[in-house]
Amino acid sequence: MLKQRLDQALLGRAWGSIMGTEIKAFMEYMREEKKASHNTLVSYERDLSQMAEYLEGRGITGVSKVTKTSLNSYILHLEKSGKAATTISRVMASMRAFFHYELRQGNLRRDPTELLKTPHVERKLPGILSVEEVDRLLAQPQDTTPKELRDKAMLELLYATGLRVSELIRLRLEDVNMQIGFVTCHYGERERTVPFGRTARQALIRYLEQARGKLLKGNEIPELFVNCSGQPMSRQGFWKIIKYYGEKAGIAADITPHTLRHSFAAHLIGGGADIRAVQTMLGHADPAAAQMYAVYVSKETDSLRRAYQGAHPRK
Repeated sequence: MLKQRLDQALLGRAWGSIMGTEIKAFMEYMREEKKASHNTLVSYERDLSQMAEYLEGRGITGVSKVTKTSLNSYILHLEKSGKAATTISRVMASMRAFFHYELRQGNLRRDPTELLKTPHVERKLPGILSVEEVDRLLAQPQDTTPKELRDKAMLELLYATGLRVSELIRLRLEDVNMQIGFVTCHYGERERTVPFGRTARQALIRYLEQARGKLLKGNEIPELFVNCSGQPMSRQGFWKIIKYYGEKAGIAADITPHTLRHSFAAHLIGGGADIRAVQTMLGHADPAAAQMYAVYVSKETDSLRRAYQGAHPRK
């Protein structure tokens, strides 16, 4: 289905056949050989289609005619159009992947992205809750109704594993190994296993034994978490759940499912976990993505040190 949608999108563009054919071949390579995720494929298709439209509008119909100058012109066009530095950086990553592929295929003598300068993107620290705030949040579901038992299990499992919300709602019963405390999550074509602890295990057992059957209302679906209509939980549904309990816990910060993912990583690293292990559990390909949590922990430590030195009588 994804292949058909991407092919239709590519064929629907008013491009020269050479550029369109090469992009289609690249997309096929990313899908079949690299096993790129759905989001990555959609991003590449969008970025490369817009680049191709710009270049072909200036008479550049094939990859062999693309130069550093023409790509710089396109980047300048994006800047003048008001595109954010993060967007331009992502577009350039898509272009680099495409032209690296073309070079390996022998369609280029030199990679035109080789000397392009990526705009500086200031990496902002994500919203992270304190351990006390997480405890307050997770204490909100009272375990008195099937819905609350489900909500408790979802929140506990999310904080215990750091899954993306899309991975959490796609979990199937067969993806959970209660005996050894692992979940197998799926992100695009990739999958990984992540451990969870005793508290999450207990919440899952109570949900499965006392709540899931009642919520299903006679339906039979493979997804682990279901809504009150007996259907798979949606992203929007879980967003509402976490917003509700965040407000109920009196947490001022704007809480999203990703907040618990960020907090999971920061608290692990703050507790001494290896950054590479955290990177693996999060499913990050880029080590820098996990390292930013170490920056957060370092800043928190510095803040505590300054408070200590300014107030302790035996500093």
